[in-house]
Amino acid sequence: MRTWKTMAAWATGMLCCLLLPVVPAAAQDNPELSDPEVASVAVVANQIDIDHAKIAKERSKDPKVLQFAQTMASDHQAVIDQAVALVQKLGVTPQDNAVSKKLLADAATTDKMLRTKSGVAFDKAYIDNEVAYHKAVIGAVENLLIPESENAELKELLQSIVPALKTHLEHAQMLQTELQGK
Repeated sequence: MRTWKTMAAWATGMLCCLLLPVVPAAAQDNPELSDPEVASVAVVANQIDIDHAKIAKERSKDPKVLQFAQTMASDHQAVIDQAVALVQKLGVTPQDNAVSKKLLADAATTDKMLRTKSGVAFDKAYIDNEVAYHKAVIGAVENLLIPESENAELKELLQSIVPALKTHLEHAQMLQTELQGK
């Protein structure tokens, strides 16, 4: 139990650090992002969750964790597909930026940590990460990406994914509670 709490605190702290530059406390601290940069951050954030789901499908034996990972892979790929279709329609090319680069660098650290775990320890680390990641991403979408989007269709796409992200968070929190007893 104590180990789980330590891991959960670590995962939450790590992701809070990961997204602090993305979700600053004050509006004046928000990085200025163009629509191509917002599109890049959205695609990168979704790809990171797909990559974590791939690791879960390789390492977990828990049917509920595997089902959750499959849902994450499918749902986040659907968002990427929608974003790619939109940027193609708009003639915009997603543009790397400091936020997307930071997300990728920190995701590499998380990937490495997840690959050191196995069994129930992996399941707990993966789900703890999913809870913290979805909380951070929801905050980033609501407080950075939507406000920074100038294009109405891009803004609408971002607004449309928030309910799915919140459903993912609730699902992850339910699994987190179930895994606490193991």
